[in-house]
Amino acid sequence: MSTNDLAPLSLTDSLTRARLPRQAPAIAAAVSVAAAVILGPLLLGSNWWAVVFLAAAFLLIGLTAWTGAIEGRRSARDRAFTLLVYYAIAAALVPLVWVLSYTVAKGLPAIDWSFITHDQTTQLDPTTFKLLPGAGVLHAIIGTLLITAGASVISIPIGLMAAVYLVEYAKGSMLARATTILVDVMSGIPSIVAGLFALGLFTTFGGAGIRFGLMGSVALSLLMIPTVVRSAEEMLRLVPVDLREASLALGVPVWRTILKVVVPTAMGGIITGIMLAIARVIGETAPLLVAVGTSLYLNNNLFSGPMQTLPVYIMDQYSEGPNPLKLAWGAALVLIILVMIVNLTGRLLGRIFAPKTGR
Repeated sequence: MSTNDLAPLSLTDSLTRARLPRQAPAIAAAVSVAAAVILGPLLLGSNWWAVVFLAAAFLLIGLTAWTGAIEGRRSARDRAFTLLVYYAIAAALVPLVWVLSYTVAKGLPAIDWSFITHDQTTQLDPTTFKLLPGAGVLHAIIGTLLITAGASVISIPIGLMAAVYLVEYAKGSMLARATTILVDVMSGIPSIVAGLFALGLFTTFGGAGIRFGLMGSVALSLLMIPTVVRSAEEMLRLVPVDLREASLALGVPVWRTILKVVVPTAMGGIITGIMLAIARVIGETAPLLVAVGTSLYLNNNLFSGPMQTLPVYIMDQYSEGPNPLKLAWGAALVLIILVMIVNLTGRLLGRIFAPKTGR
């Protein structure tokens, strides 16, 4: 890189230097697509992804070269980096949009009022007066919500108190370092290990073959706690030290400073982290299949009997054949909607409880 590349541009240079027209990116994109359509079948075969790949490559090379010829090397490098950033965004969005659109297309035909308001117990056909197997998903929705709520009740207090200890009381102690290492290890354990732990814990006291919803809540809490601890810890560390010192200078005890100053200031980020932790575990299958089992009927008691959840329902329907596969897609769409509601709720609560900085 030469010294001229690093020299700042003067006001006169920025006003008189030649610039690309505003339509340059659109023109370059149109030419790139046309070239890719023509050369794609010859170079990479007649595949749509070949056209997309070549069009992106032609746009990057062509627009960068055009910018370099007119505006200079600095502008060309900036243009190339900007295009690479947009490509990265597209690469992240395309799979997400693809999965969502495919799930909606497959699952929407299976969703109706009966699908949402019934479970899988036998139902009476009003035309033939015969018992037919139900195809509803109500019991799975209720089971998912109850088990996830139980996991939240267990995980949120433990995670928040652990984060408060690490930030406010630990001060680099050996126990704090050990806790941090254990939290990192827990965040990487396979989900089925959490299910086996809950199964082993409850069978030790309740005997073999025991299954009920609280076992699933305990298993999911093992997966939620590391996320809650890490997110809350980072949010608490962002609280300015000046706020703590001002409160302590007024004679407020440490515990009251934490409850009235530190935690409310970081509450918006803490709630967002909690919602992300809930969204992370609401779709787990392996621990619930091991610890909770499966059920065909509605069970709203966390302390008695197996419960059905949406991930396990999807797996059961998928394994039964082509016709239940339609029901599996419907349950998958319902699960995605629940996760979306959780995320939107987290964003809304995060904005509500975020500290007000405006005057």
